[in-house]
Amino acid sequence: MSDLDFSSLETLSVTIENHIAHIQLCRPTALNSMIPSFWRELPLVVRQIDQEASARVIVISSQGKHFSAGMDLSVFTQMGQSFSGEPARRAERLRRMVLELQDSFNALEEIRIPVLAALQGGVIGGAVDMVCAADSRYCTQDAFFTIKETELGMTADVGTLQRLPHLIPQGLVRELAFTGRNMAAAEAKDCGLVNQVFADQATMLAAVMAIAQKITMNSPMAVAGCKEMLNYSRDHNVYDSLNYMATWQAGMFQMPDVQEAMAAGQQKRLPDYAPLHKKTPNM
Repeated sequence: MSDLDFSSLETLSVTIENHIAHIQLCRPTALNSMIPSFWRELPLVVRQIDQEASARVIVISSQGKHFSAGMDLSVFTQMGQSFSGEPARRAERLRRMVLELQDSFNALEEIRIPVLAALQGGVIGGAVDMVCAADSRYCTQDAFFTIKETELGMTADVGTLQRLPHLIPQGLVRELAFTGRNMAAAEAKDCGLVNQVFADQATMLAAVMAIAQKITMNSPMAVAGCKEMLNYSRDHNVYDSLNYMATWQAGMFQMPDVQEAMAAGQQKRLPDYAPLHKKTPNM
């Protein structure tokens, strides 16, 4: 359990149990559309969980028929109101707004712990941006993915076009972006966007929670190292990535977790690893 208090959230429901943080989008009657408070709450929650080292994995799901309809119209309205004033200053203000929106999903990549996304129904527009920043994705048979922004007269700007080409073939990304068509669950599985497809949400959540529990049984230091290296390798060449790996290992590879893993195996018990340190300010 965690001492963190997320009871005042408007768009998210958060529970932490057995080292697993479960974040649910909790506005099903509004199709979990991403209202302005969502963009503040999501990065705050995931960064607090990481800062307090209160979980070893995050599972993101949602309530209702659809995962998320994406950006709420109120956000577009707010952006539209900013189109006034001197052009250069207006553009600088809009750029900062887009960077702020991007940061909400960057948080999923930047934290030390894995993020698993469990998806059902529509994963639309900004929701695609969001799940592309997760470490792994799982969905139900009725799920579909849509880069909706193109049909709305704009270019997707919160991460889809930057992250999706690292997950599925370039040609397919371009087709989805240019057309705005739906990608069904079976196609998402075939191209590697999702790891598994399940019959229904309950079955999916049970399976994803089992995967999350398996992650929590490993050294949190080793898992954090895996995430750091995989993200770095995605954005750098092989030589630079190997060089960074050697430098990381020179400092992070220590014996206590290795000895605990070996002892647990010999004694036929589950290993008991120390948590990561909290991210407390140094000054």
